[in-house]
Amino acid sequence: MPLPATRRKALVKIYIRDGVIVEKGQEDRLVDTGGLVALPGLVDLHTHLREPGREDAETVLSGSRAAALGGFTAVCAMANTSPVADTAGVVEQVYRLGQEAGLVDVQPIGAVTVGLAGERLAELGAMADSRARVRVFSDDGHCVHDPRLMRRALEYVKAFDGVIAQHAEEPRLTEGAQMHEGTESARLGLTGWPAVAEESIIARDVLLAAHVGARLHICHVSTAGSVEIIRQAKARGIRVTAEVTPHHLLLTHELAGSYDPVYKVNPPLRTERDVNALREGLRDGTIDIIATDHAPHAAEDKECEWAYARPGMLGLETALSIAIHVLGQDWELIADRMSAAPARIAQLANHGQPLRPGSPANFTLVDPAARWTVEPHGLASLSHNTPYAGMVLPGRVVHTYLRGEQTVADGKVTK
Repeated sequence: MPLPATRRKALVKIYIRDGVIVEKGQEDRLVDTGGLVALPGLVDLHTHLREPGREDAETVLSGSRAAALGGFTAVCAMANTSPVADTAGVVEQVYRLGQEAGLVDVQPIGAVTVGLAGERLAELGAMADSRARVRVFSDDGHCVHDPRLMRRALEYVKAFDGVIAQHAEEPRLTEGAQMHEGTESARLGLTGWPAVAEESIIARDVLLAAHVGARLHICHVSTAGSVEIIRQAKARGIRVTAEVTPHHLLLTHELAGSYDPVYKVNPPLRTERDVNALREGLRDGTIDIIATDHAPHAAEDKECEWAYARPGMLGLETALSIAIHVLGQDWELIADRMSAAPARIAQLANHGQPLRPGSPANFTLVDPAARWTVEPHGLASLSHNTPYAGMVLPGRVVHTYLRGEQTVADGKVTK
């Protein structure tokens, strides 16, 4: 039986000169894929690198290593650092650290509000004009819950075609919440995080985006209702994009029954019905991308009682394997949802391009037949809070190239 077209296209030789893919005969170097699947370098629109401030959990360097091993050539670093990335100085520091690491392009995301406090706008223009050239802004971890402030933010970034990435959570509906609200939360005696807390903010914000004519991105969509709201907004031509995390595509709220804080995440794991709706939305394009929400935590922040544990999971090194598990070996779909679309949303022009002459040589080579067991202490992150410990996952990144330079060779980071 012949291979599907997407697979045949992936089995190629790649010719490189000066960091760009060229025609055969023009190259300085030849990369023979050796039967591996070649994908454009993955792009993560939602990564927490913790530096500055929590270098015990992650640094730009350790996070860059994890990203490269996961097949990524670019990551967007969220603003909830300490100090918060709400000024040109902080985003330029993160950008510089990424350049020094040299394993992936680290693109800072700026905060929407000063200190993530939701009270007044941060220096959006200064961050946009900085060396980091910030184009995506988010208070992730906190919702921009004031509609007037959200409107002002959308109006401000419209001037330079920026994006507001919203953490959709009505805080008055989630006070003290510990997990998804439903029969399982009632059985466990844990305060529930209702789906409507997410859906009500998304509904409000798509209307605001339509009113302003600005770009809105919804972070870590987790409910079936959210998918439907976004689907309707897109049908109306509203400029909204959305992401789903690997863990929301795979895991469900029943795992909270173990009281293992590794399964505590914000938004929480939802029901099987929600998981199925998210998968359908990802396939039909309602949800534009897979984003990791890579959230490393030091041991003391996770290895404690559920109520006191910080929410979040590792994601960079396992994201591609989870995508393969969920979507199968549909390489064209994976390349779009994990490379082309996130690069387009983040305005990273040198990433997410098809592997053809003239494109930057940013790509990853994947062994589709490989199976590997997730060992938390074997991951590159400084933290170990992966929900996939002990799981056997499909597909493995063998090599990664950034502008023609190898960052991962035979499954090991080069520096």
